[in-house]
Amino acid sequence: MNTKSRYPLLWVSGLLVLLAACASLTSTPLPATATATASPTPSESKTPLPASPTPLGTLTAMPESSPSPNPTLRFAVIGDFGEGNQAEADVAGLVHSWNPDIVITVGDNNYPNGKADTIDAHIGQYYHDFIFPYTGTYGAGATENRFFPTLGNHDWYTTGAKPYLDYFSLPGNERYYDFVRGPVHFFALDSDANEPDGVNKTSVQATWLQQGLAVSTSPWNIVYFHQPPYSSGMHGSTTWMRWPFAAWGAQAILTGHDHTYERLSVDGLPYFVDGVGGNEIYNFINILPESQFRYNADYGAMLVTASEPDLRFEFYNRQGELIDQYEVQKP
Repeated sequence: MNTKSRYPLLWVSGLLVLLAACASLTSTPLPATATATASPTPSESKTPLPASPTPLGTLTAMPESSPSPNPTLRFAVIGDFGEGNQAEADVAGLVHSWNPDIVITVGDNNYPNGKADTIDAHIGQYYHDFIFPYTGTYGAGATENRFFPTLGNHDWYTTGAKPYLDYFSLPGNERYYDFVRGPVHFFALDSDANEPDGVNKTSVQATWLQQGLAVSTSPWNIVYFHQPPYSSGMHGSTTWMRWPFAAWGAQAILTGHDHTYERLSVDGLPYFVDGVGGNEIYNFINILPESQFRYNADYGAMLVTASEPDLRFEFYNRQGELIDQYEVQKP
């Protein structure tokens, strides 16, 4: 072998190794850059318009099926909707235009008497693609449940609310239950006097709620049910539901029963009445001092956007017009 030709080749190889080692020492990755986004200021965009037997529920706290890198949740709120008429269809079209993550209801899902022979036409016809498992006749259901109703008085008009309980597959005892989606821990209550576990603030159901709120680790706790503790509408306030929600850890209360839209503030806690989902619209009767905004000119629904720092509540009429907006921020 020619030794003269071998040594230059070794010298070049060594130089290449030395250069590669130096490069590895000087190419240190840059740290990730944190971007801060300013949170919106709490506001009210509108001024008020003139009046124109089962065991105790268990805390289920169902997690999200697949954790999302985006903690924002968008959900629709509909109430007193199960009429099977054009107004309900219009509101359902509005809700679908938002493509919300889930839909919750504040009761009276199936007029007039909560019967089995009307429930699919009054619910599944419009929201089957949010329901799992869906066994009705109006098309394919969802691949996971995205429809979380509460019982209204009309749902109880059939003995034991059996058609409702048979139709849905919900957490806990299905009459009242909790679940988690994104930054929100939801607590669905049964505010009807037929509830076997009681409806006053010392009831078995109320104890369940108090305990659930106490152990919740979510940024937001939202409680929703049918009969409103405060309302300026025809039915008025349901005083048996005046539980100490704020003291127990809730940040918002969503209700229906009166066929109006109203936003109230009680000791700093926002209360909403959202009962214009499809049945006859009511007048405002006795305007409460806690009332901040009222609307009964048309049907509509609420869209709520929740992120870790804030909650934004919006009410739209069925024409898609923004009627009311309200924001709550973490301190």
